[in-house]
Amino acid sequence: MPTDCLFRDDSYLKQCEARVLAITERGGIVLDRTVFYAASGGQPGDSGALAASDGTRVVIDSAIYTDAAKTEIAHVPAAGAPALKIGDAVTALIDWDKRYGRMRMHTALHLLSAALPYAVTGGSVGESEGRLDFDIPDAGLDKDAITAKLAAMVASNAAISSRWISDAELAANPGLVKTMSVQPPIGSGRVRLIEIEGFDLQPCGGTHVRGTAEIGTVRVAQIEKKGKLNRRVRLAFV
Repeated sequence: MPTDCLFRDDSYLKQCEARVLAITERGGIVLDRTVFYAASGGQPGDSGALAASDGTRVVIDSAIYTDAAKTEIAHVPAAGAPALKIGDAVTALIDWDKRYGRMRMHTALHLLSAALPYAVTGGSVGESEGRLDFDIPDAGLDKDAITAKLAAMVASNAAISSRWISDAELAANPGLVKTMSVQPPIGSGRVRLIEIEGFDLQPCGGTHVRGTAEIGTVRVAQIEKKGKLNRRVRLAFV
């Protein structure tokens, strides 16, 4: 059954009331609605807890999608966590500090993909660092120059917004997709776009801040050669 993914419309929600719909074969807890981001696109699933009205508190290590179309989310309990039952009412609470760091870094990586307009072959989002891999022929990348370009984008405090387009609209505009290794989910009928005003527009299901100034000070920490064409660019908060 589809999970109402509240984080897609408001990344700043820290908690929500929900009901247990199912328990998967591996013990994952499926809720009718959630603020937990499920692991996808290089961004890890949120951790946190599910608190029941009787005082039971289930620590959640992560959240994952149970289907290819990314419509249902299972919350993965920590080892030894107490059990919940179908129908239980709970409050879902995320580890906000960890989530917010990832929101800032994920947005910074979007700016990096705009600063380096090459095909993206991989990536990873952490709360204090992240990376993108690019296909760049004859790359002569300068860490300080890229860092300065990112700083100017951050300082502009460009607005960040999301909207939905149909699968057909995305198919008609293939240039929107920058990632070669991870394609946006097709099949649900619509795809979410993230726009950084004046800089970037691409499909993305991740969580982001509302304006680039929230990213804070970020720098290019390392540039690695991973193959003849592939370059890995690592970002870190200062």
